[in-house]
Amino acid sequence: MLIAAAVFASLAAALHVFIWYLESFAWTGRARAVFGTTPEDAEATKEMAFNQGFYNLFLALIALAGVVAAGVGAASVGVALMAAGTGSMLAAALLLAATSPDKRPAAVKQGAFPLVAVVLLLIAAL
Repeated sequence: MLIAAAVFASLAAALHVFIWYLESFAWTGRARAVFGTTPEDAEATKEMAFNQGFYNLFLALIALAGVVAAGVGAASVGVALMAAGTGSMLAAALLLAATSPDKRPAAVKQGAFPLVAVVLLLIAAL
């Protein structure tokens, strides 16, 4: 179960690295189509998006550190780090769904891999 959790934590991390790229480097370009922003809105919010992108990167790095730790035999540390990273990703997706009903499809995409990872981590911990 831990291997499956690590796979889903890695997928969640990869998605969040992509979100980091969009928010931090492509916000006024390619990301506009993804997030549905106007050129004016993108320009006005690019500093906020840059910062938010790095939050996504840091969550990805925490989850990946857990995958690496579990892979080298530190299962308890790996589980803790994967749970912290993917649990935070899932919490962010749930908050997005709760506060922005029009963004629920994005929240589902953002939260699906972390949800599976968290469930598998819980099963692995039993």
